[in-house]
Amino acid sequence: MQNTAAATGAAAGAGSSTVEMPPTSNDNVANEAGSASSAAGPTGDETAQSSSSHSNNTTNGHDVKQNGFAGNNNGSNNICAVDGENNRESNSSYSGIHLDKSNQEIIRLIGQYLHDVGLEKSVKTLMGESNCYLEHPSATKFREHVLVGDWVKADGDLKDLEALIDNGKSSTITEMKFILLEQKYLEHLDDGNPLDALHVLRSELTPLQHNISRVHQLSSYMMCSTNHDLYQRAKWEGKGITSRAHVMERLQTFMPPSVMMSPRRLRTLLQQAVELQSQNCPCHDMAWETNLQNVSLLTDHCCTTDGFPMQTIQVLTEHCDEVWFCKFSPDGLKLATGSKDSTVIIWDVDPYKLTLKHRRVLEGQSQLNVSFVSWSPDSKLILVGGTEDSHELYIWNVDDGKLIVKFSQSLEDSLACGAFSRDGNHFVCGGQKGQLYLCDLNGTLVDSWEGVRVNSVAFRADNKTILAADNHYRIRGYNFDNPRSDFDILREPHPIMTFSINSADRLALLNVSNQGLHLWDIEDKCLVRRFQGIRQSNFAIHSCFGGVNESFVASGSEDKVVYIWHLKREEPLAKLAGHTKTVNCVSWNPVYPSLLASASDDATVRIWGPKPTGSSATTESDDCSSSSSSSSWNMT
Repeated sequence: MQNTAAATGAAAGAGSSTVEMPPTSNDNVANEAGSASSAAGPTGDETAQSSSSHSNNTTNGHDVKQNGFAGNNNGSNNICAVDGENNRESNSSYSGIHLDKSNQEIIRLIGQYLHDVGLEKSVKTLMGESNCYLEHPSATKFREHVLVGDWVKADGDLKDLEALIDNGKSSTITEMKFILLEQKYLEHLDDGNPLDALHVLRSELTPLQHNISRVHQLSSYMMCSTNHDLYQRAKWEGKGITSRAHVMERLQTFMPPSVMMSPRRLRTLLQQAVELQSQNCPCHDMAWETNLQNVSLLTDHCCTTDGFPMQTIQVLTEHCDEVWFCKFSPDGLKLATGSKDSTVIIWDVDPYKLTLKHRRVLEGQSQLNVSFVSWSPDSKLILVGGTEDSHELYIWNVDDGKLIVKFSQSLEDSLACGAFSRDGNHFVCGGQKGQLYLCDLNGTLVDSWEGVRVNSVAFRADNKTILAADNHYRIRGYNFDNPRSDFDILREPHPIMTFSINSADRLALLNVSNQGLHLWDIEDKCLVRRFQGIRQSNFAIHSCFGGVNESFVASGSEDKVVYIWHLKREEPLAKLAGHTKTVNCVSWNPVYPSLLASASDDATVRIWGPKPTGSSATTESDDCSSSSSSSSWNMT
């Protein structure tokens, strides 16, 4: 267990409406449902046509009558179904089914989905039997006229819909009209009719006094020499059903669902349900795409724990004193462990058997209590450092065991932390006596920053910015480029003992004295989550990101337990017991996520892996004694 000086010295309404319309005759059922079946939105290469059954509609802004349908919009969105001729319910073809609001909305959702997949007969049957409409008849007309490009009639339909849309708010109607005229203008240009387009621009769009900057942009399209140039500059698909369908989708956002449902509403609801299930899944792999193509809607989603490091599968006992650090190599095939006994041991990983085998001991660090190691990106070199009273760093070639660099700038230095750059061309090191050094792989000092007392360092992905946790409870960024700069990233109310950055270079995991484990977004500079469970006072405990797609985090603890959390949950997912003293460091294999290593003051390194089938769960290196382990899982 390593106690740092910094910590020891620190003391610090539209969707509520319903649609239900009993028709006056069987012919009317077919007629009305047939019109409504085209109302849910275009699919594929379909083309919309105007229905002659709508030609005799009369609208006064409040009442709409059509084939026995009357809608009264006296300040509300409720649409009643009555007989248009006798102003009473007609029971001649009424099925006798009375649906409440919720069931009516479900019927409408199903009807829209059936239409989207092309089951038109089923839509007619469903709407006829349930006495529901997919949408308001005026909205149906509006959709049909937009999809066939009849802009004069579409403008008239918009006047009919005015009382039903946002209580007739003028700004909303103006914006909808602007969208219609924008499409009309572009289609005139596409047809090679610049004079007609100019008329729309001057006499229809400009008088609206809406979105003037967009009007100026539209006028510039008059200079396009070819249709292809127009499509590119306007980012437009050209005249036709595709661009008109997009216009209709934009217009739909202004309409309450009682008048017209948003496109693909049922799929949207199902997608939201799948995403909610993924959020509630305790072992969820965040790279798993939560779309309807790769899940079953017939069962709830839950990721399996197969392959998850649930229990000890091997105990490494070759160190003879407290083990302060462990780290898997970037290629996942090696593990380095550093101890208070002044040795670093390199272990080979068998990814098939999920076992580790001793490779060699690096013993050139005379009387150096190894407090950290850092791997080069190519997994060939390791940087080794000691505690705060150490003024030396070592770089070893792991393959042949040769010492490459012994770095020491001054006998007065404290070099207790270090890291390789992500391109492997430099390393940075520092400590509590005010030095921050940037060096190349030959050990040559490239640059330095004086007066910086740090506990932990890391390189950003740009290979220029260095993050350092200092004794002012901050993580600051240092850029050695010309001109040099330094800046605050985050600040905690207590000492930051150690930290690590995820591979995406976005999240930082901080072990904070007397506070535990905190997750920060270093781009937005905000605290994301406080993970619960671990016990940490003033000792250096190293946590890590890991698991499939780094969806999880793990940390040691002074209560002798390894804790695992999902990134999106504060409560621990698992508690892995087996060590008999403080767990100082954990490392998740970046390539083989079924392996997790933990180093402890009990002089052992435990390898955690998936629960084996039909055999003993624990294997040990040659000279270790019998040991047991257990894990508790929170799957709720």
